[in-house]
Amino acid sequence: MIRRRPFSSLLLLILLLLAALAWQNRTHLQAFPDIIGAYSAKEYCSCRYVANNPAQYCQAYVAQYVPLSGFFDDQTNKRVTARGLGSTQSAQWLSPRQGCQLLPAPAALPAS
Repeated sequence: MIRRRPFSSLLLLILLLLAALAWQNRTHLQAFPDIIGAYSAKEYCSCRYVANNPAQYCQAYVAQYVPLSGFFDDQTNKRVTARGLGSTQSAQWLSPRQGCQLLPAPAALPAS
């Protein structure tokens, strides 16, 4: 079979190797969706409320290749909520000394 269909055999071998690699790293792959929203919320919060940069600058600062499906900046409570890859994460400014912190429970993203 390999002599008759070398490209198909090579493709099948590559797919098997990728499946084995994905299985070996499945816990890391499951955590990936949480990272997108958490990074965006925490870094935007730090940029905006700790470093006191303008909102437009901070939005450009946290822009990633994987886009966010939702983003909300609650300026009165200094709380940022970001949704990416189906996971919603929030960060809130605590104080000048403590800065911003990710909130433990995911908060619902307000409708815009």
